[in-house]
Amino acid sequence: MRNRWWAVPVLAGGAALLAACGSSASPSASGTTPATGGGTTAPAAAAHSSSTPAGGAVISTRSTSKGTVLVNAKGRTLYWFAIDTPTSSKCTGTCATYWPPVVGKPAAAAGMSLPKHLGTITRSNGQVQATYEGHPLYTYVGDTAPGQLKGNGLKLSGALWWAMTPSGAKLGTATATSPSSSAGGGGYGY
Repeated sequence: MRNRWWAVPVLAGGAALLAACGSSASPSASGTTPATGGGTTAPAAAAHSSSTPAGGAVISTRSTSKGTVLVNAKGRTLYWFAIDTPTSSKCTGTCATYWPPVVGKPAAAAGMSLPKHLGTITRSNGQVQATYEGHPLYTYVGDTAPGQLKGNGLKLSGALWWAMTPSGAKLGTATATSPSSSAGGGGYGY
């Protein structure tokens, strides 16, 4: 009887742990991502969500050390994938785990005017994805803070990724590398 006082906290903690484990089983549903090589876990895709509660994507600009880029409402850099077309995304499955699509109808932030056309495509899973000048937009889980450009110039999933600029031009070309060849990148295997 005297040892039962600990049962309630242990059971509550166990239930919380099971709930957390159960919610991480699906990266696309929970916003978590599988671990990368080197024993680290990739940042949560949900932290890069570009959607507003009303289902739209608010887009603005941000100055960086390499130039001005488009960002989502949280200040995360937006990217485009070189092999996408104006009507379809080639980044699906595991690719979309590391390069979360910007979902929802895009709109420029209040008081902002963007020089190119905002639009949408419908992804193979039925989601509406924001586009800019015909390029489907994504964030990158490797960017862990607003204004980072860790995905710019990376060659992953069969093509290069570029930070989206207001003009639609490539941002100051970075060395085309793969995370598997850089320290701590771990190689995503997609």
